Amino acid sequence: MVSAAVSKLGCTDLIFVEPGVKVDWAYYRDVVLRQQMLPAIEQLAGDVYVFQQACATIEFLRRETPAFIPPDLWPANSPDLNPVDYCIWGRVQQCVYQKLVKDVDELKQRLVEVWSGLRQTVVDDAIHEWRRRLWACVRVKKQHFEHLL
Repeated sequence: MVSAAVSKLGCTDLIFVEPGVKVDWAYYRDVVLRQQMLPAIEQLAGDVYVFQQACATIEFLRRETPAFIPPDLWPANSPDLNPVDYCIWGRVQQCVYQKLVKDVDELKQRLVEVWSGLRQTVVDDAIHEWRRRLWACVRVKKQHFEHLL
């Protein structure tokens, strides 16, 4: 598992979960979020950021983040509304898999190299696209909207 946060201020480093580690709610909350992701986001953005996340993390994020948006105001849970999913990971994968990957260590190395070379304009363009995608989703009442983009 690999995770990261993106914003117009920049990107966090990639956060890896080692193979074989069982990622349950407690591990995700205590290790991935509390120890790694939130400190990385705060280093990047200070206390001015919005964190989009799944429902299981609501109480934790209410306590730990400065401007938590309640679930009733969240957009539909869709990769089509997450800039990392609809744009950035695809570009990263395209670069990483230009050559055959031999093992997990090589995959991590390539991911870090590609991620560190990712231009901020790619991130900015993906984030700029979000509002148009959100409006398309609202227009069709959370149904499929890719045909409107």
